[in-house]
Amino acid sequence: MNTRTAWLAWSLAGLTVAMFLAIIAFYVLVRSAQVPTTLGTGLTLIELLVGVPVLAFPIVGALIASRRPHNPIGWILLADGLLWMLSNMLDYYSIYGVAHPGSVPFPVAIAALSQWLWVPPVGLLGVYLILLFPDGKLPSRRWRSLAWLSGAVMVLFGVNVILAPGPLEGHPGVRNPFGLEGYHWLVDAAIVIVLLLPLCILASAMSLVLRYRSSGGEMRQQIKWIVFAASFVGIVSVSLMVISLIELNFTPESWGSADTAPLWVGLLYYVWLLSFAGVPVAVGIAVLRYRLYDIDLLINRTLVYGSLSVMLVALYIGGIVMLQRVFVLLTGQQSTLAVVASTLLIAALFTPLRRRTQGFIDRRFYRSKYDARKTLEVFSTKLKNETDLEALNNDLVGW
Repeated sequence: MNTRTAWLAWSLAGLTVAMFLAIIAFYVLVRSAQVPTTLGTGLTLIELLVGVPVLAFPIVGALIASRRPHNPIGWILLADGLLWMLSNMLDYYSIYGVAHPGSVPFPVAIAALSQWLWVPPVGLLGVYLILLFPDGKLPSRRWRSLAWLSGAVMVLFGVNVILAPGPLEGHPGVRNPFGLEGYHWLVDAAIVIVLLLPLCILASAMSLVLRYRSSGGEMRQQIKWIVFAASFVGIVSVSLMVISLIELNFTPESWGSADTAPLWVGLLYYVWLLSFAGVPVAVGIAVLRYRLYDIDLLINRTLVYGSLSVMLVALYIGGIVMLQRVFVLLTGQQSTLAVVASTLLIAALFTPLRRRTQGFIDRRFYRSKYDARKTLEVFSTKLKNETDLEALNNDLVGW
């Protein structure tokens, strides 16, 4: 381990933690100073908690960079966490400064310069981390054009946002001090340019698919880790979006609000926040090869208990609805017995449903392991009943 490299990596991680503490200080100042709601939009406790899972990026990044300094994956995680935290800190800084002129220097300029800071973390995580994962090298030279194109998109978008005229987002009545007032087409150009970023992310994801198909053994296990973590984030994100569409009064802005969201949705929101920390953790396990082959067991358990949870929730809600209708028809009013009966039904069905789900998952996705287990069970039964050692030996050789 290179001492200087390790010192640099952990210093950057420490700087990220220091910025998170600065965010907490600005949050307290903003809340105590009663900043107008037009400026303080989004500055809730939930917004502050977003920074907690982000801390996993610089910590895991420092761990990888200090042990594998030549692998850019660790440095990408470090830069990603650092830029995310810097963006959040500058948001609080500018909001407080605009609300209280003279309290901090250059709040408007800082607000203008920070408008595009969300793009580099997204590009680093969505393009370069995937494109270089897990060994820090491109799949082939053909992918250099994608790397250059992604970098150009990020730079051009940043320049457009900084020079685009108009009001600053989150600061009503405050215009961009760097905006070129005679060039309003820059606003439209920024929208067109930023739409290229998702295309670059999709292309980098395709590179990971191709890398998986052409690899084997250890590298496949490494790719499984990052795909598993990213898929979990995606599934929870889509679930929250679907809930937002179903519940017309429940918007993404109120995901973490206890006043507008049901309790179970609030819990799902916290799971969504914490799921982001799973991405750098999965990357760290894959790159450092720590418990690398546990991913198959983790995927198996996730498939089993995820499917089981969906079935039990559906049965629980369906049971309550049906029983409540029965009680209304019989007695003319609803009864808490429907909830009790549904709970008892779920408790009784948990074990048999888990066994059946486990068997189905093993047969469908883990056929070789399922066949090996069945063979072992048959041989164990025969071993108990067979007394002829010669016949037992022949059966063993036959298997």
